[in-house]
Formats: sequence, structure tokens, C-alpha cells
Amino acid sequence: MSSAEVHTPLDVAKIRADFPILSREIDGKPIAYLDSANSAQKPRQMIDAMSSFYATSYANVHRAVYTLGVEATEAFEGTRKKVKELLNAPSEREVIFTRDATEAINLVAYSYGRTFIGPGDVIVTTEIEHHSNLVPWQVLAKATGAELRYVHIDEHGELKLDELDEIARAGNVKLLAVVDQSNSLGTINPIRELADWVHGLGGVILVDGAQSVPHRPVDVQAMDADFLAFSGHKLCGPSGAGALWGRRELLEKMPPFLTGGEMIRSVKLGGTSWNDLPWKFEAGTPAIAEVVGMGAAIDYLTEIGVDAIHEHETHITAYALERLAEVPGLTVHGPREAAHRGGVVSFSLEGVHPHDVAEILGADGVCVRAGHHCTQPVMEALGVVATTRASFYLYTVPEEIDRMIESLHRVRKIFGD
Repeated sequence: MSSAEVHTPLDVAKIRADFPILSREIDGKPIAYLDSANSAQKPRQMIDAMSSFYATSYANVHRAVYTLGVEATEAFEGTRKKVKELLNAPSEREVIFTRDATEAINLVAYSYGRTFIGPGDVIVTTEIEHHSNLVPWQVLAKATGAELRYVHIDEHGELKLDELDEIARAGNVKLLAVVDQSNSLGTINPIRELADWVHGLGGVILVDGAQSVPHRPVDVQAMDADFLAFSGHKLCGPSGAGALWGRRELLEKMPPFLTGGEMIRSVKLGGTSWNDLPWKFEAGTPAIAEVVGMGAAIDYLTEIGVDAIHEHETHITAYALERLAEVPGLTVHGPREAAHRGGVVSFSLEGVHPHDVAEILGADGVCVRAGHHCTQPVMEALGVVATTRASFYLYTVPEEIDRMIESLHRVRKIFGD
């Protein structure tokens, strides 16, 4: 397959024109940004929305009846509705704004975990998790006396689901925390199957949606999730804004994560009562402009169509896998079947450290990430210290894959072929 034969449903040239940074050159070479799993680039529409908000409508939210305060609150709360619709959540009241997916997961670990999990209970997570969906559960298990069990991965980076039976016999399974799509291998996990399993044991499931929500349709009702976390900066929004969705009946029973202004109903010297959902979990002045920017990013992606974005990434990933197979000594990690992976490809080049690969590619204007990708247990399972990772999004074009392949051939020549 040549780059001219890659057909997608998107007008990618038009989309790329919306991203100012993609027109930048470094040392006379245009940027080929292949690091969207790390953080997505920003369209002009989102940048303009934040700039306009700061210039014309900024005020603190929920606290003023003057025009600026009303406009700011409407813009801020408008994003809550957009998140609800993006996830097909039952209610806006179930959408809690956080700084990012990491904070959202920690909120659940602290508030739900320390309230409902104790000695003799079992917390389950997996070997493929980002550290942000692994470390909080290690801390929770240590703090509560619960047992932490892991589902491991096979040589293709897919979960060994046959381990679930043994885990179910280990004790009272209270919570399963699992990533929807792996940030390091692209593995797409069978969330509904896992939800059915843990619900059958009387537990709840938390889904890390940081890598799925920006790239393909996510329906929290269809997957039967109990909690789902994502970050705005990965879906073309700004850093500093993300969200947690949770079932209302669970959120109602959970104590606040942080305390202070806004999350209270009444404060007296003798005690304090909490605000309604979702504000019970949103203490202090929030990241107002960032949440507004996240709403503009959701509008942008929704107008293009998340289904179309997913189809585009599928074509681009298939093309990347085909071209990478041409590079001698290169090993691609992760699922063999395209249907089991998203737009992320991690690879190793024989005899060359991933950091050297990334540095040489970077000198050619090709932006990839090298390292353990905050998934050190995955690297250990693969028997490597680190990998090089290329990741794709709605603005990725086949010509950028071609440039990566050309650079990889240059790496091989530099290191003696």
C-alpha cells in the first residue's frame, strides 16, 4: 500500500489547517507530530474560544448575578452537558470536573475506596495500566488492608482473561480498575465483558478512558461502567481540565475528595453539610477557562464526527503497521489484529536504544516518544527497558508515516545497519 492508496472519511488537509502548530518548521523541516497519545495538538477553534472567554466573559462561576458571572457560569456548565452527551451519560449531575484523568482516578480511589473497601476485600487492576490507574490502587490496598490482584498480559499485550476465575476465588472482589485502550500498546480491552464479570461478583468497575474518549465513540451505558475518567488535553483541549463520570447512586454515597468553597451547602462552627452533585466534588475555584476550552474541543470533535475520526485512525494505523514491517530488525509490540488496537504503535529497533531512535527522528522533524510511557510493568512483561512509540490522531496523514520510515532507515545506517 502506498500513501496515495490510504482512503479515509476525513478531509485531513482541511482539518490540519485548523491546527496552527502543524504549519511550524523546525530547522527547516515541517513537523510530523506522531505523539498524540501523549497530548493532542490544539485547533484554532479551541484556542479562540479560550481567548474570547478570557477577553470578554471571564468571572468566577456560581457566585455572581452580574452579567459576566452569569456568562461564565453558563459557559462552564455548558461543558458539563457536552461531556454528558459525548459519553451518553444519563445525567449532567454525574459529570465531575477534575484536572485530568489522574485526579479523577485518585478521587475514586480516595473517596469510594476508603469508604467501601477494607480488609479481606480484593481490588483488581491489570498489568497493562498506566501508572495513574495502578499506583492509586497500590496505595489504597496498603491503606485499607485490601488485597490487590493483577490480570496479566500475554506476549501480544492482551489480557489473560482466564486469570479472572482464580481472582474471583481470592476473596470479595470490590473494584476492578481497567484501561479502555492502552497508551503504550494500543490494546483495546473488552470492557463490557469485564464489567459483567465484576458486577456478577457484586463489585464496581472504573474505566480509564484517557486514550479512548478522544479517538472513538464511548458509551458509558453500553459498556455498563460505574466510573470513567478522561483528560481534556488528549482530545484537543487544554491541559488542566478533565472529567470523572460516575453513577449517581455511587457518587451520592461517597464523601468529598477535597473540602473548601463551593462544595458546601452550609457551614457552621458545629459542622458542615455538603453541596449537591456534582459540586460536592468540586472544591474551590475551578479551572474555568480550561473547562470552557475543553467544551470547545468537544464541539470541534463532535462536528467532525468521532466515528469518522476512529475510521481515519484505523486506516492510518494499518498503513503504519505495513510500512514498519519494511524496516529490518524492527519489532512491533502489541496486538496482531488491528481490531484489537487503537492508533498507537510501540516498537523496538534491534541494537538501538529507543531514546536514540527518538532523537534522530526528532532531528528530522518526526515527533515520537521514547521511554516506558508510564507503563513500567508492561515494559517488564515485554522484556524491554523502553520502546519507541508513534501515535496518531485526526490530523495524521500517511506522508508523516513515510517520513518516519525514512528516518528509521537513517537510524539503521547510523548504527551500522
